Amino acid sequence: MKKTVFAAVAATFLVLPISANTAEDISVPEEEWSFNGLFGTFDKQQLQRGFQVYREVCAACHSLKYIAFRNFEALGYSEQQIKVLAAEYEVEDGPDEFGDMFMRPAKASDYFPPPFPNEAIARMANGGSYPPDLSLITKARGGGPDYIYHLLLGYEEEPPPGMQLADGMSYNKYFPGYQISMGIQIMDDRVFYEDGTPATEENIAKDVTAFLHWAAEPNLEARHNMGIRVILYTLLFTALAYLLKLRIWARLKK
Repeated sequence: MKKTVFAAVAATFLVLPISANTAEDISVPEEEWSFNGLFGTFDKQQLQRGFQVYREVCAACHSLKYIAFRNFEALGYSEQQIKVLAAEYEVEDGPDEFGDMFMRPAKASDYFPPPFPNEAIARMANGGSYPPDLSLITKARGGGPDYIYHLLLGYEEEPPPGMQLADGMSYNKYFPGYQISMGIQIMDDRVFYEDGTPATEENIAKDVTAFLHWAAEPNLEARHNMGIRVILYTLLFTALAYLLKLRIWARLKK
């Protein structure tokens, strides 16, 4: 099984336990994201590029079990494009009239199929580690998208002087304990973007992180819109209440 960009993320949660004497508070720089803030929205082109990275680099090891193909409509794909995309995958169905399970092309209503049939096979293919599902990965760790983005770019070829890495471990300056079981997997030109966006390490990491945050927060834009409406309603109600107060006090002064 080929190594992937998100093998690093797998190690973050499943491979290296953190003990009290090695865990440290690591400062993660804040990044500018289109979805930040009350008026934040997702950049659909960026989400499509991030989905491309997930498909070409991450999906071989990591599942996306809470996302159905029809959810990709939010990324700007048409109904026909989603049908074509779903048909590229097979999902298990059944039982049939003979009581047997069978495989069929996926439909828009199906959820993204996992890369492995079960956990045992997943661990066997990944040296004992179980690659985590990525549906909620940006919410599963303090720092959210900032942490995932910098973790993917936080590898260095050599550890600081005096630090000894365990066998098979790599140095990552944003990973608690600084030792991670998977080496660097993200690099320039790992994918080809048809929209002309340069496939630099930074762009690849940012695009796929944005996509994963959408997977974890698919209702973010709707929630932001609701928040704006609530604020506007509150302001209007406050203004009306203030005008009513002025009117009542004006009567009392007469």
